[in-house]
Amino acid sequence: MISLEYCKLMAQYNRWMNEKVYSTCFKLTDSQRKENRGAFFKSIHSTLNHILWVDLSWMARFEGKDLPGGSASSDLYSDFDELFSARKECDSKIVDWSLGIDSSWLESNFRFFSVVYQKELEKPIWVLVDHIFNHQTHHRGQITTLISQFGFDVGVTDLAWM
Repeated sequence: MISLEYCKLMAQYNRWMNEKVYSTCFKLTDSQRKENRGAFFKSIHSTLNHILWVDLSWMARFEGKDLPGGSASSDLYSDFDELFSARKECDSKIVDWSLGIDSSWLESNFRFFSVVYQKELEKPIWVLVDHIFNHQTHHRGQITTLISQFGFDVGVTDLAWM
């Protein structure tokens, strides 16, 4: 089980890390960001789009809304400035959402349609919330590796140094 404090901390960490990653990505050219580097989502740009789509999808599910258009493997935004703007908006939404989470909600189960398995699943909400933050961290780790291949460093990524 995760705590309310954990949710708030991870929402802040998510925003902090996204700011660092995007700031570093602005040092790259658009073609560098979109170059197929052999990653699961091919490029830095597409991996950033994937993270955003998944975050928007979970927020929509939790709010009882429709999933965003596109898919987990398609780019929501081709323009990097628009992607960055949408990321900042989503990060603010996640931080605000984390402040309103109730512990009884975290302890309940949640039914949702899995786009991965193409079927309805039910999981404890705290597992799904933890997954959101773990998913972001996993893919940002891939991105920091791709960025380093271009000779740039996002700096310290450790939660304890936020």
